[in-house]
Amino acid sequence: MRLADLTTMGVGGRPDVLRTCTATNELIERVRRLDDAREAVLILGGGSNILMGDGPFHGTVLQIATRGIEIEVGDDAVRLTVAAGEPWDALVELSVVNGWSGIEALSGIPGLVGATPIQNVGAYGQEISQVIESVRVLDRANGSVEVLDNAECQFEYRSSIFKRKPNRWLIVAVTLELRIDANCIVRYAELAATLGIEIGGLAAPGEVRSAVLALRAAKGMVLDANDEDSRSVGSFFTNPIVTVEIAAGIPPGCPRYPATTGVKLSAAWLIDQAGVRKGWRLTESSPVRVSNKHSLAIVAARGATATEVIELASHIQKLVMAKYGILLDPEPTLVNCTLGAA
Repeated sequence: MRLADLTTMGVGGRPDVLRTCTATNELIERVRRLDDAREAVLILGGGSNILMGDGPFHGTVLQIATRGIEIEVGDDAVRLTVAAGEPWDALVELSVVNGWSGIEALSGIPGLVGATPIQNVGAYGQEISQVIESVRVLDRANGSVEVLDNAECQFEYRSSIFKRKPNRWLIVAVTLELRIDANCIVRYAELAATLGIEIGGLAAPGEVRSAVLALRAAKGMVLDANDEDSRSVGSFFTNPIVTVEIAAGIPPGCPRYPATTGVKLSAAWLIDQAGVRKGWRLTESSPVRVSNKHSLAIVAARGATATEVIELASHIQKLVMAKYGILLDPEPTLVNCTLGAA
C-alpha cells in the first residue's frame, strides 16, 4: 500500500513494512524492538498533518489504531484519559453531547487524539494545551513509559517539546480536563460573528461546535469525499510570529494578534496580498493548487505528487518573502521531502 492512501493529502510512496497497532502495549513493544534494532520507524496517525515524499520509506510504518477512553467525573470538571488512536473529532462530539466544554472550538479537525499535543492543535480561540493535564509517553531514548505534565510538554504556538524533538517520545495517551455544564467564552472574531455575539461573549458548546463545523466546511477543512478541496493537510503554513518592529512595517490591513514572543500575523492575508488567490496554480495543467475556499490550504488532485506540492508551496514562500521579508513555515510534518529554508 502506498502512503498516499493513508494521508489526507493523498501523496506519498510505499513503505518497506506497514503494521497497524490496535493495542497500546503492542504499539509500545513494536517501537521498542525497532528502536533497539536501530531500524527506521514512522509513526502514522490519521495522516492529516503530514506530507510524504514520493520515494519509498525505507523502514517500518506503524499506523496507530489504539482505542480506549477512561472517564472520571468530578463536581465541576471531568477528566478524560484517551488512547492516542481515538479519532479526535469523535472525542469532541462526545464531550459536547455530555455537556463538557473546553474543546468544542476544535471541532472538525481531522486526525487522532495522540497527534494533538505535538503541534498544540488550535482553532477559533482554543488550543489543546489549555485543557491537557498530562501526556503518557514512551521515552524512546531509554524505553521507559512516563507521564509528562502540561508544563513539561513545553507548549508554544503550534509547537511543543514533541514537535521540537520529533523522535524522542511516542505519545500513547492524553489526559484532558474539561469543564462540566459551562459555556464557552468566544474569543475569535469570526466565530463570534457567526454566533451573533460580541467577542468575549458566551455560547453553549453545542452552538460553538455547529458554528465551527459550518465555518470549516465552507473553507474545505472538514474531510469530505465529495469535496476535492478537503484533499489537503488543512492550513499548509502557520501564522508567522514576528517582532513588534517587523509587524510595524506590515500594512495595517493585515490581521494581527499579540503573541508571547512578538506579534502573530495572518499568513492567509500575506499570501493573498503576495498575489496568490484561491484556486491559484503554477500551470493550468497542474494537479496541485491553492484551495478554492481558503488561501492557506494546498490541494492535491488524484495522481498528484509530493514534488508538485513542494513546488507550489516553495513558490508561495518565495512570493511572500519577496514582498514582506517573512518566511512562512509549513504546518504539516514533512517526511522524505524538504521545503525551502523552513
